[in-house]
Amino acid sequence: MKTRTDHAEFDVIVVGGSYAGLSAALQLARARRRVLVIDAGRRRNRHAHRSHGFLTQDGSEAAAIAADGRAQLQAYDNVAWARDTAAGAAAEGDGFRVTLSDGGSVCGSRLVLAMGVVDTLPPVEGLEERWGKSAFHCPYCHGYELNEGDIGVLATGELSMHHALMLPDWGRVTLLLNDAFEPNAAQLASLERRGVTLERTPVARIEGEAEVVLRDGRRLPMAGLFVASSTHIASPLAAQLGCALEQGPIGDFVWTDEQKASSVPGVFCCGDMARAAGNVAFAVADGAMAGVAAHRSLIEELNHAA
Repeated sequence: MKTRTDHAEFDVIVVGGSYAGLSAALQLARARRRVLVIDAGRRRNRHAHRSHGFLTQDGSEAAAIAADGRAQLQAYDNVAWARDTAAGAAAEGDGFRVTLSDGGSVCGSRLVLAMGVVDTLPPVEGLEERWGKSAFHCPYCHGYELNEGDIGVLATGELSMHHALMLPDWGRVTLLLNDAFEPNAAQLASLERRGVTLERTPVARIEGEAEVVLRDGRRLPMAGLFVASSTHIASPLAAQLGCALEQGPIGDFVWTDEQKASSVPGVFCCGDMARAAGNVAFAVADGAMAGVAAHRSLIEELNHAA
């Protein structure tokens, strides 16, 4: 494994080595640019055993997809890899300096940020340890495997209506309000049209595979649960650099244009940290766009200097 640390010069530094970062780095590697990937090794979907909905990889192990991507990327001699955390970033000269957790630093002409987001779950006993296994956030990623069984939607607010109205295409849905909100008349009518059952008794805990235990002692066995987590960007780097943010339905994300360029020249952002919602397929597509755009910006800079 190739690594460089103190004061190394790169064309592009990619911060984040999950699906989006790997995809961005691959485009740049194939453009024969000097690339450094800094990765702390904490994928957002690390709790999920299998990934679904990604063409040619449907049902593959999530970790294996990432591992294959790393191996393929590291076969390029112009790619270096640092298993580390990027602790800070700042503009310096015509590029950027990134400080690592050990105090070392690296410099690059461009930055691609792909650090992802962190999920925050409601404080329901038993939920966190089932996250990614029998409790999920994306029906397209995990709904089919529930085999049209009983599905619980654990409400975190009015946004949970979105889950409740989508999920009847995947099974029999119970919306567990859990004192998070009360549907209005129009929402109740929509739920009824979709055949959604309402449960107002609060949830005490989750047991077994996905069995909901209510505070009155009743038990509702479920094939799986869906929860709209809240999120925050996993690293402060974008904020340190002054990248503009947008407010999404579950948390802030970095604003980018259609080329995945942020509001800060030379900084490109991709993956879950740069969209309101995402999955592996979206992350890979975003990363490819960010990598290509970063490469084009280097060419344009050279042309302007000529």
